[in-house]
Amino acid sequence: MAFHQLLEQVGGMGKFQGFQLAFLSISIFLVYPHILLENFTAAAPGHRCWVHILDNDTVSANSTGIHSQDSLLRISIPLDSNLRPEKCRRFLHTQWQLLHLNGTFSNMSELDTEPCVDGWVYDQSSFSSTIVTEWDLVCESQSLKSMVKFSFMAGMLLGSIIYGHLSDRFGRKLIFRWCLPQFAIADFCASFAPTLLIYCLLRFWAGFCANSLLANSILLIIEWTTPRFQALGMAVCMCFSSVGQMFLGGLAFVIRDWHILQLVLTTPLFVLFLASRWLAESARWLIITNKLEEGLKELRRAAHRNGIKNAGDSLTMEVLRSTMQDEVEAAKIRPPVCDLFRTSNMRKRICLLSLVRFAILVPFYGLALHIQYLGSNIFLFQALFGIVNLPANYVALLALNHLGRRVSQVIFTFLMGIFILAITAVPPEMQTLRMALSTLGAGFSSASIVCSCVQGNELTPTVIRATATGIIAIIGNIGAALAPLLMILTVYSPHLPWIIYAVFSILAGLLVFFLPESRNQLLPDSIQDVENEKKGSREAKQEDISMKVTQF
Repeated sequence: MAFHQLLEQVGGMGKFQGFQLAFLSISIFLVYPHILLENFTAAAPGHRCWVHILDNDTVSANSTGIHSQDSLLRISIPLDSNLRPEKCRRFLHTQWQLLHLNGTFSNMSELDTEPCVDGWVYDQSSFSSTIVTEWDLVCESQSLKSMVKFSFMAGMLLGSIIYGHLSDRFGRKLIFRWCLPQFAIADFCASFAPTLLIYCLLRFWAGFCANSLLANSILLIIEWTTPRFQALGMAVCMCFSSVGQMFLGGLAFVIRDWHILQLVLTTPLFVLFLASRWLAESARWLIITNKLEEGLKELRRAAHRNGIKNAGDSLTMEVLRSTMQDEVEAAKIRPPVCDLFRTSNMRKRICLLSLVRFAILVPFYGLALHIQYLGSNIFLFQALFGIVNLPANYVALLALNHLGRRVSQVIFTFLMGIFILAITAVPPEMQTLRMALSTLGAGFSSASIVCSCVQGNELTPTVIRATATGIIAIIGNIGAALAPLLMILTVYSPHLPWIIYAVFSILAGLLVFFLPESRNQLLPDSIQDVENEKKGSREAKQEDISMKVTQF
């Protein structure tokens, strides 16, 4: 647990760490919008059945020129319970008699109707093209839109399992650079997918790499940062993800074709890959995995960049060994994954962190992936969600530093649940109020994620941190994948998914009480450090009790 001393010797939070933070934050800015891409590429515009008398140009011009479009729509498409044209059915035969009725035809339900056997006509006022219009993901195929979102989340789930382990084995930088071109190629090719199946497979591949890119970016920032700046590093990451959301909303407002939107978002990733060769590997990981010479080289490189003179004299192999002696000895034996669950304190910690992440990510992605259910202006919603996350991340940073990790997370998760529940009580017609409640809920969900990520990284040991982070991310990504599937429950009640999201939010706050406080604590480097914390806290408690007894 003495690596922070080495970081102080190389300049603490200097130019080197600033460059790492800037590059990795830009990576998050470019990668994160791809998670929310289906908010726009899979947006469902207004639609109705294609009908011969309305949409066949020859018939409309030659035979029905005396009738308006509204009149032809009235005799071709039945009305729903809200007296609006049905989206999924049409009259089996043209109902000319409806032209001569001034009111609503009382026996409308008795007229023969049929599904949209000839396809649909889409409103192109908001989008010229989406995957919904390209592959007709409406009516009976509407659930396939949730499956498209699920395919990306399922990729993130599987990727967190595999790449979390590989990151501990081969390094943060190597896996980051391995995943980045794959991610770019997958989403680039998805822009030209000829079928929905191929599109889903490519999005699955992109999701497979996305979680590793985000996780390794965070790990590299945390492991190059001294304890007092770690919460700041996490908050900066979240801020750049928020700016990415705002950028996505603005870009989608300008580019209404899903092919072009996806290409524009993907192209900068190839440039980012070329620039990633100058990224530094985690010296903490190198030392803990017994690669001392490479770790010393990275530390000297950091000292040189930070303007520390004579770094070669002060940073020697002897200094490195003496400072990290216990950690280096422990690193000679690589702990297997099962070691995370072998000791009681580590097992309890991993299970609680995983359950908290799961319970937070269900409502987090419930809000983030379904902005079309919250209101009609999805561009404004996306921008507002990004804007509110900026002050939310700053508030999270203040709360983490002044209230501690546990209290902050409890407050934010409870408030997130309250605002999500409040959305269900507001009718869709009150768009401004729904927008305000949704925006506040999104802000508190972002603050909850900051707290969860900071606490997760601070409570897991370095020697197996990426694997532990991967396991926590696995359980969390199950929740993320569950979020779009829960929207299928709207067939029973439009409020049911949102009530479930709120319940998960409150559950997360209750679970946090069972985790230890990690504010201003040194990062554990080995599993034994975690067990020693429990032993130390027990001894301190016994000593405190004995002191109280002595006083009497």
